[in-house]
Amino acid sequence: MNIILLGPPGAGKGTQAGSLEARHGMVQLSTGDMLRETRKANTELGRQVADVMDSGQLVSDEIVSAMIDAKLGSMPQTTGAIFDGYPRTEAQAVSLDAILTRHGRSLDHVIELGVDEDALVDRITGRYTCANCGAGYHDRHKQPEKEGVCDKCGSEQFKRRADDNEETVRQRMQEYRGKTAPILPIYEARGIVTRVNGMDSIDVVTAALDAILT
Repeated sequence: MNIILLGPPGAGKGTQAGSLEARHGMVQLSTGDMLRETRKANTELGRQVADVMDSGQLVSDEIVSAMIDAKLGSMPQTTGAIFDGYPRTEAQAVSLDAILTRHGRSLDHVIELGVDEDALVDRITGRYTCANCGAGYHDRHKQPEKEGVCDKCGSEQFKRRADDNEETVRQRMQEYRGKTAPILPIYEARGIVTRVNGMDSIDVVTAALDAILT
């Protein structure tokens, strides 16, 4: 089974994709992770990615699609794929159709994790992690049991992502609505789109995804 998880940054796509990997034996194809992996590889594509990223430019649709193509080519055809962060544009959606066909695959579901923008701002701007082990916390929803001490490793050092601020979150939402959301009609015409409330608890969202996939 091959699925696309859509939703703005912070909607929970990465969390749910990781859970689907563990429960259904699927493989998460996260463009962010793949860019980092490809950059490290001593290949022509890896060098192209490094050059673009080092110059501060955005990686082109052609390069992203080439990474997806190469990754699918290295996977057993019976292993399902979860596309996380791809496609982001109509051009990438067209490329994905061609790539799937080339590898004898088809798209089964497109699932959009819907969010409330104000609630998403609260979710993202309040999150922080342990600087030592990476355990995640939140100012209001999930604080350490002992103030200032990581529950997992006992470290007293924490950090926040520089881009976890309201201005950046709202800008990402605007970009999602402008570029990515418009690809939904392509898949709605095929009858494969389902919407899930991404603001529900992780367990509730997980159960909703399982219901769709079974």
